[in-house]
Amino acid sequence: MPTTSNESSVYTQLRDKAEAQLQMGTTPTASHWSVGVDALSLLHRLSSNPDNAEDALKLLHELQVHQVELDLQNEEVAANEQALGEELSLYRNSYDSAPFGYFLVDLEGKVIQVNLAGTELFGVGRDDLEGHPIDTCLPAESRPQLRGLLQHVAKSGARDSCVAKTGGGAQGSRHLQFLASIPPGREHILLACCECASGE
Repeated sequence: MPTTSNESSVYTQLRDKAEAQLQMGTTPTASHWSVGVDALSLLHRLSSNPDNAEDALKLLHELQVHQVELDLQNEEVAANEQALGEELSLYRNSYDSAPFGYFLVDLEGKVIQVNLAGTELFGVGRDDLEGHPIDTCLPAESRPQLRGLLQHVAKSGARDSCVAKTGGGAQGSRHLQFLASIPPGREHILLACCECASGE
């Protein structure tokens, strides 16, 4: 398979960096890679013959460069994994501590994920929401509005909103505004929810 010019450029940069480290003697002392016994035997045989000594040195150099390239790639992968882990942690913390209720629901309205504000809006725990239809937290007369919103967004792909009234309970009757959107893949719906002053 032919390599693209971008891949070729990355390879060239990696090789140049490996060559520079070998020349400056700044390669890591504790490498995770080692030259195999067969390769060492071949190098010994080649270097024992004066006619082949130059080829042996070239081969040894290539092996060293390749080893440094692998070490550099390994360092880059580890750094990328750490950066991705930190970014994921930031997004998780931002999602969970957001001032609005966020719900990730499937196309049938079943809660896949909910943040802390979402659980507080309904006065229940995550286990009472995740895996259950979101409209079961509303009184029967308010469920059609939320179901209709989810169905419309799932079919049209357009953002939309509705207001639904909660039941009495410990927090009293309140009006909640639901804003819904769906990503291009249309596998789930994102609901944002907050308390509003009235049912208007």
